[in-house]
Amino acid sequence: MTPLRTAGRVPRVRVRLLAGALAAGAAFAASPSFAQQPAASGWPNKPVRFVVPFPPGGGTDAFARPLSKVLTAQLGQPIVIDNRGGAGGTLGAEVAAKSPPDGYTFLVGAIHHTIAVSMYPKLGYDLQKDLLPVTVLASVPNVLVVNPQRVPAKTYAEFFKYLKSNPGRLNYGSAGNGTSHHLTVELYKTMTQTFVTHIPYRGAGPALQDLLAGQVDLMFDGLGSSMPHIKAGKLLPLAVTSDKRSPALPDVPTLAESGVKGYDAKTWYAIWAPAGTPREIVLRMQQEVAKALAGKELADAWTALGAEPGGQPPEQMSKFVDAEIVKWAKAVKDSGAKLD
Repeated sequence: MTPLRTAGRVPRVRVRLLAGALAAGAAFAASPSFAQQPAASGWPNKPVRFVVPFPPGGGTDAFARPLSKVLTAQLGQPIVIDNRGGAGGTLGAEVAAKSPPDGYTFLVGAIHHTIAVSMYPKLGYDLQKDLLPVTVLASVPNVLVVNPQRVPAKTYAEFFKYLKSNPGRLNYGSAGNGTSHHLTVELYKTMTQTFVTHIPYRGAGPALQDLLAGQVDLMFDGLGSSMPHIKAGKLLPLAVTSDKRSPALPDVPTLAESGVKGYDAKTWYAIWAPAGTPREIVLRMQQEVAKALAGKELADAWTALGAEPGGQPPEQMSKFVDAEIVKWAKAVKDSGAKLD
């Protein structure tokens, strides 16, 4: 196993929650970092880097790679994936945040970054100040998957009975401290009064590999990365975490309908740019992503991954991110989740 341990010391982050959604959108639209930039022309005229803050094989990668292929064709320049895993996605986010704001580096991140604001007392970047929202790529339910060779259950009811009868017997893998893989299980533990041991990794890919190899018992994983292994019969899906069943797994119940009333947690993936990136480039990238998501290739790919497409304007994503920070701050506090 390759569990994640502590990251090095980095400067303390100052978290500023904006007064409200309208203020957030206005602040984004009127950002001085945009106003000070000259008009972008001829972009892109060289390869564009997508920093993916997790190793290959995880949910973020599952959406970033097909998107990069389509955008490469649309923009006429290569979109290069740069995997920078570690510390629950915060190391890669810091790399992107500190990159030149010239329109040639973007962060392809996820819900994890809005959780990290509350989970990590020290970060090397400020999500709301150092990164600019571009657009949401996809929203997808998590799925409770188990290794059928390690967990003696074929249904959620059997799983829950075993879990209650064997506290501490099972463990779960996550993409790292402060990720949705971590917080969704901690929230589940709080709501069901159960205990499962947390094993954090440097990304969902390594965690999934250990789950498949029988070193980990279960995960609350993004449906996009687990689906190929579910179809191959290597992982058994017992429940989805959204408020309604996924069309990709219509026979798998939700946790809410299985007895965990009120449970609803989705994973989402999105694109940010370093603060100071010209507004023209941010808007062009958002428009190109929206065009890509509307095309048949990605529409089919997203459907196969059980995802709903995004593509909304930057201002709308800005409001959404602010709301998610508040939502997950409460979840962290209520669950008592800590860095392992």
